[in-house]
Amino acid sequence: MPETPVDIRSVPPEEYWKVFEKKWTSLLSYRYLGRVNSGLDSNPGAEVMALRHDMRNSLGGVMVAPLCIFAPEAGGMNDDEAVPNPVIASMQVIDDGHGVRKLHSIPEVVKLGRQMGFSRTLIVDDADHSRVIAVSEGMGISLGGTPGDYEKVDNPSIAIQDSPDLPPLHEVFGARRDSAGVWRLPELSLELASPDAALHLGPQHIVIETAAMEAAAAAAGTDRLQAESYHCMFVARGKVGPFRATVDSYPGSGGRIGTRVTLSDEGHGDRVVTSASLQFRVASISSPTCG
Repeated sequence: MPETPVDIRSVPPEEYWKVFEKKWTSLLSYRYLGRVNSGLDSNPGAEVMALRHDMRNSLGGVMVAPLCIFAPEAGGMNDDEAVPNPVIASMQVIDDGHGVRKLHSIPEVVKLGRQMGFSRTLIVDDADHSRVIAVSEGMGISLGGTPGDYEKVDNPSIAIQDSPDLPPLHEVFGARRDSAGVWRLPELSLELASPDAALHLGPQHIVIETAAMEAAAAAAGTDRLQAESYHCMFVARGKVGPFRATVDSYPGSGGRIGTRVTLSDEGHGDRVVTSASLQFRVASISSPTCG
């Protein structure tokens, strides 16, 4: 039987960091995408992430979800000092990222208070920092403190070799579409849960973009789409699951398609967990194949 996630805030202080290490190293979001946290992980490679084929859309342009996982805006709060909870995440894609092999993040704390923080990040080409791929910003709150005296842990990423045959990210994170075309994430598990035993931001971004892209493609009559603008509000903690994504699409002018996604916790009274909006652009010409 799968292990039920436990809220780190209920753990006695003397066991806190041992439990946290298990939760942190079990979390799929960062391990699978190869993201390293400089404040929590002893592993090298912080602020850098390889841009693989499974992080790109049908045009070879960069997807929004991997960018949001790479730059998880939590207002500048880190798990060694608090139990952070993201509230708002916003991502603006400036460059489709064709030819970019590795990303570099330049995070900045705008303001950090006792319970609320504001942060932003420049995401650039690691080989050319003058080439800005995306601009991210967001805010987060603290759900509580920690015992302090944190020691960094060995948290190796999953060794993923880049290949056109990699499965799409939604498959890796368990998102499925039913016969009616509705996308869902599975019930909460250790791999999908943040330390506070809530659905982590990673799988949320992935299922939201997947569902929105499909709805936008249906509205546009083509999958030649690039996500350019993304805004996400984390309304409540996802506690049980399955989590259902419902989408509305809005064709606009100039080849733009707007979408609005609601993620609901079906196992917890169908409570709304997240509300998000994405804007896509229909590509008018062929885009180069990326490596």
